[in-house]
Amino acid sequence: MNVVVVESPAKAKTINKYLGSDYKVLASYGHIRDLPAKDGSVKPDEDFAMDWEVDAKSRQRVKDIADALKDADNLILATDPDREGEAISWHVLEALNQKKALKGKNVKRVTFNAITKPAVQAAMAAPRDIDMELVDAYLARRALDYLVGFGLSPVLWRKLPGSRSAGRVQSVALRIIVDREVEIERFRPQEYWSVDAQLSSTRGDIFPARLSAFEGKKLKRLDIPNAEMAHAARDAVKKGGFKVSAVEAKPTKRNPPPPFTTSTLQQEAARKLGFNASRTMQTAQRLYEAGHITYMRTDGVSMDEGAIRDLRTAIGSQFGKEYTPAEPRRYTSKVKNAQEAHEAIRPTDPSNTPKSLHLDGDQAKLYELIWKRTVASQMEAASIERTSVDFTEPTGKVELRATGQVILFDGFLKLYQEGRDDEEDEENRRLPQLKQGESVNVHDCKADQHFTEPPPRYSEASLVKKLEELGIGRPSTYAAILEKLRERNYVTMDKNRFIPDDRGRIVIAFLENFFRKYVEYDFTADLEEKLDEVSAGELDWKALMRDFWRDFNGALGDISDLRITEVLDTLNEVMGPHIFPPKEDGSDPRTCPLCGVGTLSLRLGKYGAFVGCSNYNGDPPCKFTRPLAGGEDAEQAIPSDGLLVGDGPNGPIVLKNGRFGAYFETPNPDDPDKPKRASVPKGRAPTDVDLETAIKLLSLPRKVGMHPSENEMIVANIGRFGPYIKMGNLYVNLPGADDVHEIQMNRAVALIEEKKAGGGKGRFGRAAPAPIKELGESPVTGKPVRVLNGRYGPYITDGETNANVPKDKKPEDIEADEALSLLAARAEAGGGKKKKKAPAKKAAVKKEAAPKKAAAKTAKKPTAKKVPAKAAAKKPAKKSAKA
Repeated sequence: MNVVVVESPAKAKTINKYLGSDYKVLASYGHIRDLPAKDGSVKPDEDFAMDWEVDAKSRQRVKDIADALKDADNLILATDPDREGEAISWHVLEALNQKKALKGKNVKRVTFNAITKPAVQAAMAAPRDIDMELVDAYLARRALDYLVGFGLSPVLWRKLPGSRSAGRVQSVALRIIVDREVEIERFRPQEYWSVDAQLSSTRGDIFPARLSAFEGKKLKRLDIPNAEMAHAARDAVKKGGFKVSAVEAKPTKRNPPPPFTTSTLQQEAARKLGFNASRTMQTAQRLYEAGHITYMRTDGVSMDEGAIRDLRTAIGSQFGKEYTPAEPRRYTSKVKNAQEAHEAIRPTDPSNTPKSLHLDGDQAKLYELIWKRTVASQMEAASIERTSVDFTEPTGKVELRATGQVILFDGFLKLYQEGRDDEEDEENRRLPQLKQGESVNVHDCKADQHFTEPPPRYSEASLVKKLEELGIGRPSTYAAILEKLRERNYVTMDKNRFIPDDRGRIVIAFLENFFRKYVEYDFTADLEEKLDEVSAGELDWKALMRDFWRDFNGALGDISDLRITEVLDTLNEVMGPHIFPPKEDGSDPRTCPLCGVGTLSLRLGKYGAFVGCSNYNGDPPCKFTRPLAGGEDAEQAIPSDGLLVGDGPNGPIVLKNGRFGAYFETPNPDDPDKPKRASVPKGRAPTDVDLETAIKLLSLPRKVGMHPSENEMIVANIGRFGPYIKMGNLYVNLPGADDVHEIQMNRAVALIEEKKAGGGKGRFGRAAPAPIKELGESPVTGKPVRVLNGRYGPYITDGETNANVPKDKKPEDIEADEALSLLAARAEAGGGKKKKKAPAKKAAVKKEAAPKKAAAKTAKKPTAKKVPAKAAAKKPAKKSAKA
C-alpha cells in the first residue's frame, strides 16, 4: 500500500484516476504549518531557529495521513515542482516525524510538470529525496519576510499611527506605484501641433500622410509649438503640387513570442481578458489540476521535445505545411536559477483545442489564450513589407510622408498577436502602388493641437512587467503582493490602474526617509539573487540571514529614538506639494481657511494622518481639520471633533464618527437642540463624499409624490440597511444610494406594485433583492448558485455557503467556475451554515442546570467562596491536557 500526498483535493481526485488500488491519495490543503503571527517566531539569537505551528484543521489532515500510513509501506510526497511545493513536502515530513508515524516507512518525493497519466506514471517510476536546497531557499525567504514584517510594522505603528504593515517586497512594489504618481504630478504638458493631409493618387486611391518638413527643416514630433506655425504649414500643404520624391520598401520578418511563463501569462491575461493576477493564477491552478495545462508557476520558456513534435503536427494539420517552419523553434530563459526554471506553461495535449474541451467561463478564456500562444510559438514567422513614401512640392520646402505596411504572409499572426500595454496597436495600413515622380492631389489637410501626456499609471500587466525587469520578487509571488497592497488600502484601482492612497504615500515617504536602503530597487533585487543562489546550493541560507540581520537590526535600533515630531516635520516637507497644492489665486495653501491665522500641517491621530491647524491651542482655539486619507476605514481617521465639510443651507456641515459609522451633521432650524444628521451610505468612503452629496443626504427623507390610486405619500430614504422607498408600512429596497435622489413617480409606483403582487419578502418586510446573476445549479448543494446584493455588498451563495465577491471584481462578471471556487474556499474556512443542536439535548441540559443555578445564587457570599470554583475549573483543563 502507498500513501500519496498532494496539495489540493482537486489534484488528488485527478491523480487517483491514474493510479491503481494500491495507492491512496490524500490532500494536505496547502501548507500544514506556518510561523505563528506573533513576535519571536523566528529567533535570530538562536541561529534563526523557527517555531512552526500546525493549526486545528491541518492537525486533522496530518492525523488522516498518519492513520493511512499504518497500513502502508511507502509515503510518496507529490506536491508541486517548485520551492513552495518542496516546502510543503518538507513540512508534511516534519509533522509526521513528530508524530512518529514514519517508523519503518519508505519516504520518496516525486514531481510532475503536468497531471496526465504518462507524466504521473513516469514520476512514480523515478522518485527522489527532498531537495533541501530548495527548502533552505524557502526557509530563508520566509524568515526574511517575517523579520522585515515584524521589524518594520511595529515601527510604523509607533511612529506613523494608522499604518497597517510593511513588507520586504510589498513596500518596494508600493514605492514603484508612488514614484509613478509623483512623476505624473510633476509632469507639465507641452503644447504641440500636427499637420495631417489626405492625399489621392491619379488612380483615385485616398491615403493619409503627415507633414515631415516645413520651410526646408525636417520636423520632429514637438517641432510645431503653436497654432500660428501649424496654420501656416497647413496652408502651404493645401497649395498642393506634391510629387513622389522617394519610395522605400523594407521587407522584414516578425517572429512569434515564446510560450507563456508565469509573468507573461499574468500580463497577457490582464491585457486581453481583464483578469488580475490572482484571478489568472486561480484559474490556471484549476486548469493544471484538471490535467489541461502544465505547471503554471515557472520562469522557463523551454518545452518538452515530444510536445514540440505534437505542436508541429497540429500546426500542419490545422493550418497547412506553409505555417510549419523547417526547424522547430527552441526558446531559452534568461533566468539564472536553473532549478526553478521549469518548462513553459502549455497545453498538455495540443490536439485538445479550446472548443473540444468544452470548458466554461474563466477556464475557457484562459485555456484558449494559453493554447493559442503555445501553438503560435512554433509557427512560421510573419513576412511584412514596411513602406514609406516621401512627397515634395516644387519649392522643396514642404514635405509629407506616408507610412504603411503590407503583410505578405501572416504566419503566426493568423492565430495570435501579442497585446501591447500603454500603447495602441496600429492597424495594418496598405498604401497604393506609387512610383517616383508620380503626382498626387491634396484631398484635405488639417492642423490639430495636442499636448504631451504624462506616463500612464501602472496596470497589473505593466506593474508585473516592471517588477520582473527590476528583478524584484518572483512571478509566483506577484499575485499575493498586489492583493496585499489592495487589502491594506495602500492603493485603489481606477480603470484597472493602481492609484496610491494617501495612506500608502505616507508609508513610502516614511520608509524612503528613515529606512531608505530597504525600499531601494537594487537592494531588493540583489537579495532575490542571493535567494536564488541558496536554492542553487551556492550560498548557505543562515549565512545570508546573518548578513542581513546584522544591518537590518542596526537600522531598527537607529530609528527607535526617533520622535514623532521629527517624522511629521519630514513628512510635511516631503509631501507638502501633494497635501498643499498651489492655489489658483497664488495665496499660501497652508493658511488655515477657518481662522486665517494658523498654518495647516500634517498631524497624526490614533487612526491615521489628517491635516489640522497649528492654532488648535490658541485663544480661541481653532478646531479646523480636513481629511488626508480615504479608503475603507477612512472614518476612523476623523478626529473626535469632526471634520468641516463646508457650509450648507442651514450652517456648517461636519463629518463625524458615530456608533453606527460616519455621519454628517448640520444645525436644525426647527429644533436648535437637535441637529440634523445623515449617515454616509454603505460602500462610500466618508472622506470621498463631497459637499453637494452631503447636502442631498441631509435633505432626506425625500417626498417622491402621492401614489395615484392609494392616495398615500411615497418617501425615499436611506436606512440602516441601505436605500429604500416607503409607502405607509410597505418598504421596497433600492439598488443604489443615488436612486434615493433620482427615483421618480413612475418607477416608484412600479416597484411598489411589484412588491404588492408578491415579489417575495426580505427582512423588515421589504422586497427580496433580485439576483445580479444566476450561475446554474451547485454540484455540492444541488441548489441555485447566485450573485446577490447584500447588506455589506455583493456576495455569492449556493444556499448553504456565502462568499464575498472580490473587491476588484464586478459582480456581474463572476463566472460559474470562479463562484464555485470562492464558495469552496469559504466552506473550507468554516463559512458554511452551522447545524443546529438537537432540541432534545438542549432541553435536557436546561432541566439539569436549573437547580444548580438556583443553588449557586442562594449560596452567593463574599469573594472567598469562589475558591472551590477555581479548583473545580482546573479539573477539565487537566483532562484536556491528557487528551
